[in-house]
Amino acid sequence: MNSKRIGRRTVALQTPPSVLSFANIGGRMEGQGPLAKYFDELCDDSFFGEKTWEKAEATMQRRVLRRALEQAGLKPGDVDYVLAGDLLNQCIGSSFGLRELGIPFFGLYGACSTMTEGLLLGGVLTDGGYRPNALCAASSHFSTAERQYRFPLEMGTTTPPSAQRTATGAGAVLVSGESVPGSPLQHVRLKSATIGRVIDMGITDGSNMGAAMAPAAYDSICRHLLDTGRAPEAYDAIYTGDLGRFGRQMLLELFEREGLDLSKKHFDCGEILFSPEQGYQCGGSGCGCSAIVLACHVLPRLEAGSLRRVLFLSTGALLSPLTCNQGESIPGIAHVIELEREA
Repeated sequence: MNSKRIGRRTVALQTPPSVLSFANIGGRMEGQGPLAKYFDELCDDSFFGEKTWEKAEATMQRRVLRRALEQAGLKPGDVDYVLAGDLLNQCIGSSFGLRELGIPFFGLYGACSTMTEGLLLGGVLTDGGYRPNALCAASSHFSTAERQYRFPLEMGTTTPPSAQRTATGAGAVLVSGESVPGSPLQHVRLKSATIGRVIDMGITDGSNMGAAMAPAAYDSICRHLLDTGRAPEAYDAIYTGDLGRFGRQMLLELFEREGLDLSKKHFDCGEILFSPEQGYQCGGSGCGCSAIVLACHVLPRLEAGSLRRVLFLSTGALLSPLTCNQGESIPGIAHVIELEREA
């Protein structure tokens, strides 16, 4: 067992699972952003044909999971586990979305770090030989998140420049420890993972969650580099989940203090998903943000060969409306996965 552990918090997957398929879905504003042409599905209707936004989020998860299965040529009965989560209370976006599929389900909550948390655990399950495959997914919806974490949309509340827009969308990735005949996508493998820890630097502003998450991202990236003995130059790119424009600046400044310049290596999913011209100066956030960008931007580039080795970490702000109202600070967390394309 110790042979799989590298350093303090990193796990090396001895039988690295491959990515069999990936899928994504987005909403109207995502369809107006820089990644619009790379989406599998876009929907202008924020209800996705349902009567409530919560049902809409469950529908997004169900659609994206089915699409990932279809792309791998599999049926729900062929999948051993689903590891999925969202931002809603009791993760109802995931559980309600899955109730028609009948797949064994792990419900996850890591706030906006959920996508990487799912891939990390899915990779460990398949590498450990427990079952051959795992389907990992995460979603968020602007309207459900605003209502739960901020203010009712009917109030028309304005937000400060540091606030990010919660992404409406979902992403799913199917990983497997076994090859599937006929599957065209088996070049990208999950090689290692670094488990994040809760970091709280006393940030209390719920409209500046990038500041709360940046120290956690810094801690996890540093830990991964220390555990593996690598330098940032070993990776073609380092992606964070949703620090946004301000959070990314903070992260780069933290590394500059250590004499490291990551400005040309580092990209943030929140910045990639939306453009300033859309009116979101700080970018996107939400469980779906990193899940979408992973499935429509990062993995396609790895599969095409334009990227070879990538560090990908989703970042989460572990707050709740209750803790914010009680004046608590906002803890952050970031889990890291290493993705590598094999020739």
